Amino acid sequence: MDEMEKIENLEPSAVWRHFARICSIARPSLHEAALRDHIRSWADSRGIASLVDNAGNLILKKEASEGHESKPGVILQGHLDMVCQANSGTSHDFLKDPIRPVVADGWVTAAETTLGADNGMGVALALALLEEEGLVHPPLEVLLTVNEESGMEGARGLEPGILKGGMLINLDTEEWGHVYLGCAGGEDVEVSATFALESLPEDHGIFRLDVSGLKGGHSGIDIHLGRGNAIRLLAEALNAFPDIRLLSIEGGTARNAIPREAHAVISAPKETDIAERVKRKNQEWKKRFEHVDDGVSLNLSFSSSQSKLCISDWRRLTGFLAAAPDGVAAMSGDFQGVVETSSNLGMAILEDGALQVAFNVRSLLDGKKGWLAEKIAFLAESAGFVASRSNAYPGWKPDPDSRLLDLFQTVCQARFGKAASIQVIHAGLECGLFAVSHPDLEMISFGPDIVGAHAPGEKVRIDSVAKCWELLKGVIEGLAFGE
Repeated sequence: MDEMEKIENLEPSAVWRHFARICSIARPSLHEAALRDHIRSWADSRGIASLVDNAGNLILKKEASEGHESKPGVILQGHLDMVCQANSGTSHDFLKDPIRPVVADGWVTAAETTLGADNGMGVALALALLEEEGLVHPPLEVLLTVNEESGMEGARGLEPGILKGGMLINLDTEEWGHVYLGCAGGEDVEVSATFALESLPEDHGIFRLDVSGLKGGHSGIDIHLGRGNAIRLLAEALNAFPDIRLLSIEGGTARNAIPREAHAVISAPKETDIAERVKRKNQEWKKRFEHVDDGVSLNLSFSSSQSKLCISDWRRLTGFLAAAPDGVAAMSGDFQGVVETSSNLGMAILEDGALQVAFNVRSLLDGKKGWLAEKIAFLAESAGFVASRSNAYPGWKPDPDSRLLDLFQTVCQARFGKAASIQVIHAGLECGLFAVSHPDLEMISFGPDIVGAHAPGEKVRIDSVAKCWELLKGVIEGLAFGE
C-alpha cells in the first residue's frame, strides 16, 4: 500500500479521501482554479448547487434536510490556496507537482515541503459534511475563498449579502480543543530602492554567505517563539564585516512566513580573516538560539558570480534590515499569553542594484497595526527608500454572547467531557472581512492540531481530525434541531 492509499484509509475516510485529492492538485495562491474546478465538478455530480463569484470564490449550497428548512442557514468556510515552501535543494514545482504526504507516528506530514493542511483540511471537512448520508442539517453553504495566504483577496472581494446563512463556522485554525472568537488584523509594507552600482576593488574575491538551518514558521502563530529570522541575521552578519562589498541578497519566500534561509553574494579582500569571523558569528548564534533554533548556521563559500559590480552605500540597506521592527511588538492586555502586535520581515531581494523588501504587520488593534506599519515605512523613508502600505484587513472582534458559541460548547462538553478553551488568535482569519460584508453573521473558528504551518515539515494530527469531524457534525445537527 502506497502512502496515498494509507491516507485515504484513515478515519474518517470521507475527510481523508478529500484531503488526499486536494494534495494531488497544485494550488498556490492565485492558482487555485484547478482545485476549484475539481470541487465544482464533484458538487455538480451530487446535485449540490455551485457558483463562482466575481472574486473567484467558490460557493456551494445544499438544501436543508426535510422538515428543517426554516432553521437559520449555516456557512462552512475555508480557503483553497496554500503557502508553498520547500527545503533548500528540494526539487518541487508548486505550480504543477502534487504534495506528497506521508503517515508517521500518528501524524500526516510532508517532509520536504509544506503540507497544505492549512487549509486543505478545513476544505476536506466541509466537503465531507456535504456528502454525509443521514446527517440532519439546516440549509448549508460552503464558502471556499481564493488567495487567502497572499492578501485575502477572495474574502476582500466577497459581495455583500451573497451569503444567506446567519452563522459561519471557519475551519482555518490549528489547535484542537480551542474555539476561536477573534483574530488579528493585518497589513503589508513593501520597501523598494535602486542603488548606484560601482566596480569591485581589484584586490577582492567573491564569496557567498548563507544563513540556513532555521525552523521558520507562521508569522502569526509562531511569532512569539523567538525563532531566528534569516534575513535579519544575514544583515547582522554583513554589518559585522565592514571591509566587504555587497553584490546581492535573497531571503524568504512569503511575507507571512518567518524566513528560514537567506544568502548574500559579497566581495572581500583576498587576504582576509572573514572565515574566522564567520566562525565566531556561528558560535555566538548557537548560544543565542539554544533550544529555540538549534540548527542555525552561517556558512561562507566561494561564489560563481561573474559580476564585477557592487552597490554603493550598502550599509544603509543592511542597517535598515537589522533595525526595522521584526517579531513581537506588544502582548495583549486583554488576553493572557496572546500577542497583540507584531511584524515579520518576510522577503528581501537585491539584484543588479534593485531592492524589494516585504513586511507583514499584525495586530488585534487596528490602531496599533497602523502605527507599526507607519513606523516601518518611516524608517525605510528615513533611509532613503520608497515605502508603500497595502492589503490592510480588519481584525475580528470577539462576541462571547454568541448563540453559536453556546451550542458549540454544549456539544463539545457532551461529546468530549469538557468545553473548548475560548481563544483569540494572533493570525489573520477571513472572519474580520466577513464581518464587514455580512455584519450580522455569528462566527466561530476551530480546527485540528496542525504544527509547522507555512514551513516544510508541516503536519496534522490524525486523531484530532476525527475529533473535529465528530464535533462539526454534532454542531450542525444541533443547529438543525435547535429553537
